[in-house]
Amino acid sequence: MTESPVQEQVMMTPKCKTANSTTLIIERRAVNKTNDKMHVAGGEHTGIIINKETSTENGEIIPPQLSLEFRVFLVNGQTGKHTQESRCLRFWFRAAKDPENEDNGAGIAQDFFRELVSPQEFPRDYVGFIKKIMKLMQHNYWTVSKLEVELKQLEESAVPARPLSSEESSLTTVILTIEKVLEIVESSYPNPVTVQDISRDNGWDEEEVSHHLSELQSRNIVKAMEHGAFTRQQSQDAQVTIVKQMPTMASNKQPTIAIVTAQYCEKLAVDAMIENKETFVRYTTVGESNVYTLGNIGAHRIVCTKLPSVGHTREAMTAAGNTTTRLLGTFQKVDYVFLVGVGGGVPHYTDYNKHVRLGDVVISCPTKNKYVYLYCENATAKEGGFDFEIKPYGPQNLNLQRIAEQLKSNAETSGNGASSPPPWLNYLRDGLSVLGSNESDFQAPSADTDKLFMSIGEKDLIEVSHPVPQDKSLKRLEGCPRLHLSPIASGRQVVKDDRLRQQFAAQVGALAFDCEFDAVIESVLGNCKDSFVCIRGISDYKDGTRRKEWQPFASLAAAAVMKALICGMEAPTNV
Repeated sequence: MTESPVQEQVMMTPKCKTANSTTLIIERRAVNKTNDKMHVAGGEHTGIIINKETSTENGEIIPPQLSLEFRVFLVNGQTGKHTQESRCLRFWFRAAKDPENEDNGAGIAQDFFRELVSPQEFPRDYVGFIKKIMKLMQHNYWTVSKLEVELKQLEESAVPARPLSSEESSLTTVILTIEKVLEIVESSYPNPVTVQDISRDNGWDEEEVSHHLSELQSRNIVKAMEHGAFTRQQSQDAQVTIVKQMPTMASNKQPTIAIVTAQYCEKLAVDAMIENKETFVRYTTVGESNVYTLGNIGAHRIVCTKLPSVGHTREAMTAAGNTTTRLLGTFQKVDYVFLVGVGGGVPHYTDYNKHVRLGDVVISCPTKNKYVYLYCENATAKEGGFDFEIKPYGPQNLNLQRIAEQLKSNAETSGNGASSPPPWLNYLRDGLSVLGSNESDFQAPSADTDKLFMSIGEKDLIEVSHPVPQDKSLKRLEGCPRLHLSPIASGRQVVKDDRLRQQFAAQVGALAFDCEFDAVIESVLGNCKDSFVCIRGISDYKDGTRRKEWQPFASLAAAAVMKALICGMEAPTNV
């Protein structure tokens, strides 16, 4: 009888143990002989071996390809006290047979982790946790060749909150506050809004809304218009002229760059980068009002506008498209269009180099093809994934994208702060100085508020740690946004679903999502503008609309990178 070939088995070996930590290695190994130091499982656990002898790794140690850390709370059965424990998984993978799948390790690690911590079957104790890891390796995830598991006891902690739900924010009733009223006025700017509009759209009491508007008016934050409407009061140092039509401009005063923003804080951030600025507002009771701020950035004349409607409705985006068309029709020497503001980052849970954090900036650049912006109209489930119906957009002229690539290259070769900092850091600090007296706080929030969550099924989320660099020289420069280049994506269906969004982002190579600017880009292309770029400061991990505390700083980071990009352009010659 022919002897059976030696089959791989899943072996667990202790690596090291300290007073507050334990590290284990779980790996696939072909074992043809066991000794009394090994426990060979039988029955339903056949194929699993527990090696009681501590691992001694000799020679060169290959570093893990990915790592993922999270925390759990353990309850002492005798005292009832909660202890926090850090659990870190480090992954090694088999070499991919298909070169195109070489980067698939991150997706495999995330799938492994989701199944490991699934709320329905989450291991309740240490032994169950290790056993589940071994069973997952035994029956699935064949490309995982080795796992290192480090369990480190932290400190006693208060009773933790229950797991979060990805839909909780959307189910919360919006409470009427003076801050919410101001937010609505700013979102609508330059369109005036009435007490009745605000009350009707949000189900609020008219008298309370009127009281809050009166308070804002007394503080010179909003001002009353005709027909009982209100709008945002510009800062005292802004030169604002109300016009029915834009005045005729000399040829050398005509802007060649147009900047489009969608939120009030984005407009303020861009304005902080402009010199010699003057603002014109054209109010109308029919259609959309318009605001244009003109001035200089470096050697260039620019015009900046704010879209009067923001949101996911097609009506809002139609209005945005119309506003863009009017902008480009009014300023016909514009050759370049910048879409500047906030967006949602695509986190990479295991690879520091690909991870986008709050406050970082993503510039729309092609990676897999010539497209820089991709709108998902529909996603249909299929076996093993989804089919995405996509509208792709790309400029004919990629000159702005090439300048962005040079900016990023220069920043990386400067040694991450070892020599001179990247130019946008100086522009950001200048902007903070300009905006110091503004009602919004444009300073970066505490890094502790940058929480990273992963969807683990059934709309539950678990908090995980941000990945750390394997190479310490890649560490972030304190207070300096990192620059990322990739397409930017959008689409209501994919934004709402964490798993769908991750899969869509991976398929198209996107590192950021925004709040549906396809109508704006269609207007840009429809007006035969060959060069455009989207610059998104990251304020959340969705589409930029969810985390209000990060929006001002993210807006300023995007504006600072925008200025660095504009200052890298050649001076105009057609003035």
